[in-house]
Amino acid sequence: MTLMLTSVASVAEAEIAAAGGADVIDCKDAARGALGALPSAEIAAILRAVAGRRPVSAVVELPHDPAVARAAIEETAALGVAFVKFALPATPDADALIAALAPIAQRVRLVAVLFADLGPDLDVLPRLAAAGFAGALLDTAHKGKGRLIEHFDIGALSSFVERCHALGLEAGLAGSLEAPDVPRLLVTGVDVMGFRGALCRDHDRKSALDATAVALIRDLIPGGPARASGKGSALAANVDWSLVVGHGYLESRERTREIDHVFVRDLVIPVEIGAYDFERGRTQRVRFNVDVDVTRVSAGGDDMRNVFSYDVIMDAIKMILASGHIELVETIAERLAELVLRHERVQALTVQVEKLDVAPGAVGIRIRRERQAETAKVHNLFPGLPDAAEPER
Repeated sequence: MTLMLTSVASVAEAEIAAAGGADVIDCKDAARGALGALPSAEIAAILRAVAGRRPVSAVVELPHDPAVARAAIEETAALGVAFVKFALPATPDADALIAALAPIAQRVRLVAVLFADLGPDLDVLPRLAAAGFAGALLDTAHKGKGRLIEHFDIGALSSFVERCHALGLEAGLAGSLEAPDVPRLLVTGVDVMGFRGALCRDHDRKSALDATAVALIRDLIPGGPARASGKGSALAANVDWSLVVGHGYLESRERTREIDHVFVRDLVIPVEIGAYDFERGRTQRVRFNVDVDVTRVSAGGDDMRNVFSYDVIMDAIKMILASGHIELVETIAERLAELVLRHERVQALTVQVEKLDVAPGAVGIRIRRERQAETAKVHNLFPGLPDAAEPER
């Protein structure tokens, strides 16, 4: 399950975010750049206003001196925030800073922010994990000069998330994300998506939050715990997560029986594929045809919430092919079906994968897969947030 993090600069914005269903309220001064810190007094005021209804995070601008950096984090953590975010410098002294913060990481949840547009060194992730950091977030430093997905393609973002999870780190994605990006990034399994500009008037990140924009993004992220608890507590331990996970899908089924058929046809991509030795180290043309049955949410309106984007299908293909050589077309078909079925509105799909360079015609496989009753595991970004409940048998 993916959580929605909303950056706010005031008590008034925090109230809008909480009312709109944001899972995490993030204290940040957008006027000061990608990771501008709010004054401690403003953070304290936001904490009082939120009053435990949501976890609250805060940005800290770290000085280069590790000792001063530790003091700055300690001061912010003492206010009572759930976790502290800061930009990890892409300099040789990053290791010294990580080592200096390791003792704090044992009692304060620290999230290091890496900037996709500054050529981040992802080999730092194991060192963050070893130091006890809670997570890593991939963002952009220069707003207006490219969205996250323009600096890291979907395959690279998926690899970042997978690498974080393998190390026991929570993974976050942010960086001028817009509404159409949400369904595309959900399939990566990211723990948190962060938003600011997409939630503001005229998409100007320095303007105030707009409740309508918050509602749009909220509705595109299925089953957030802030909505599911019924009382606004993102940490409610008594939530039946098996119901939460299926909430959007079941609700859609109850509203309507209309089905949309979204498809990708005759998409030909060079792929490293084949079980024979002579097929290794080279590419072959592979053709993809994918038909997806999607529950329609609403009968009309030019609204992202009403559609299932074909980008989700093409991104899933790119994610699979980014993993390197694959021996069997059956493997590609099964992985593709699994990824697309992660989207809550997908009821069934047909996947056809064909190799075009083996014979005069085409050879391959066609599979049909349907949604099964399922539960999902929720990464424990916050203490007390339970895993999905197992269904009774």
